Amino acid sequence: MINVNDLRSGMTFLYEKEIFLVLEANHSKSGRGQAHVKAKVRNLNTGTIKTITFTGGDIVYPAIIETRKAQYLYRDNQDFIFMDEETFDQIIIPEKTLVWEKNFLLEGESIKLKVYEEKVIGIELKASVILTVTYTEPGVKGNSATNTTKPATLETGYTVQVPLFINNNDKIIINTIDGTYKSRA
Repeated sequence: MINVNDLRSGMTFLYEKEIFLVLEANHSKSGRGQAHVKAKVRNLNTGTIKTITFTGGDIVYPAIIETRKAQYLYRDNQDFIFMDEETFDQIIIPEKTLVWEKNFLLEGESIKLKVYEEKVIGIELKASVILTVTYTEPGVKGNSATNTTKPATLETGYTVQVPLFINNNDKIIINTIDGTYKSRA
């Protein structure tokens, strides 16, 4: 059992028959009242993010999530097909499970599958990925007095704000946690 006062970013737990990943946990105590813990969490079954408020002494149960190495093979309509790198079994994950992660997947890329009780519940991406810009408007020379950005579409179809000096076919590094531009590759 885990006391909610001990929740930290990156922990997984069971609550109301769902598995959650803690993104942020804030502890607060006001005057004579009881302490509260507000946890920003991602539901690992549905991918939704929400905030749960716990009372200081509440208890949740740990969820032990295994990881297995896999390779992303291809997309088939609404499903993503992966291959377990140890057993060579093909694993099908529906698109609704990878709503955010699909923006950063490239065919042939190695990833980690998240497995709970022998059921694949999602994937774990690297902290950043290198993607190619497929389309962006040319930057206007002399328009760089401030940190001006423009939209750029990447090879996965994801659109990100980039600096004006980024051109078509440039390789850039994207942060997979928040989807922002980090630098040129």
